[in-house]
Amino acid sequence: MQFDLRRLDIYRKVPKDLTQPTFVGACISVSSVLFITFLFLSELLLFISIDVTSELSVEDPVRHSEKIPVFINITLPKLGCDFIGLDIQDDMGRHEVGFRDNTVKVPVGEGGCRFESHFLINKVPGNFHVSTHSAEQQPSEPDMTHIVHRLRFGMDLQEGKRKVLKAQDVKGSFNSLANVDKTKAKPISTHDYIVKVVPTVYEDISGNIRYPYQYTYSYRDIVQFHHGGQSIPAIWFRYDLSPITVRYKEKRKPFYTFLTTICAIVGGTFTVAGILDSLIFSAAEIFKKAELGKLS
Repeated sequence: MQFDLRRLDIYRKVPKDLTQPTFVGACISVSSVLFITFLFLSELLLFISIDVTSELSVEDPVRHSEKIPVFINITLPKLGCDFIGLDIQDDMGRHEVGFRDNTVKVPVGEGGCRFESHFLINKVPGNFHVSTHSAEQQPSEPDMTHIVHRLRFGMDLQEGKRKVLKAQDVKGSFNSLANVDKTKAKPISTHDYIVKVVPTVYEDISGNIRYPYQYTYSYRDIVQFHHGGQSIPAIWFRYDLSPITVRYKEKRKPFYTFLTTICAIVGGTFTVAGILDSLIFSAAEIFKKAELGKLS
């Protein structure tokens, strides 16, 4: 006896002459197709988009280096470039007055100066400050009012050939002091920023790793005096490192998840639409029988 493989078909076909098209069924079919198309496009956009996940750990993510690069960009609108310098100190005994490497001074306005510098700091508590300590001659009326355009620790998220994501798109504080304006402070005030630096690792979808640092800060301005009179004002950035590391990683949904979701959308929509069409058709048939008096 020959076995007929068609007997295993669980998707039995109904002849066309035994089916009945309806207007309601056509409306439900068109609506189902539009609904499936909408959900498919939504899932496709979600699949090709990149999510950024984050986690915390206690570690030093950059063990191969004992230095942290720092970039500062600050404008002092009422102090000349000849007086401005950068001093660096830390708990390892570093004490550098008048740091000059990778430093740019640009005159602005009437007697003001825009100061930029790239430098390295040790991974220990310390400070760097913009002051007149290294000037050959002190100004008669030092004025440390300023605008901080940028202060960055570590690598920039937008460095390199591929700008992974803008820093502001990542939940974090990579440039907390951006555009901080202290031009209305007292001219003789010393400005003190206490900065808490948090190591950060950012891994993009291609596996490229960057090491930016986030930071938070608190601020105070004071007028300092000593036994000889008023102290020379300065702009201090006192930093300390957190033992907590924040890791960001770009991820994309796996293809099997996308495929499973699409199957669920198509199957679920047609199932619900079929049930809805069957209920409406049955209700219409019962209503017709009731009108003809054939409902028993």
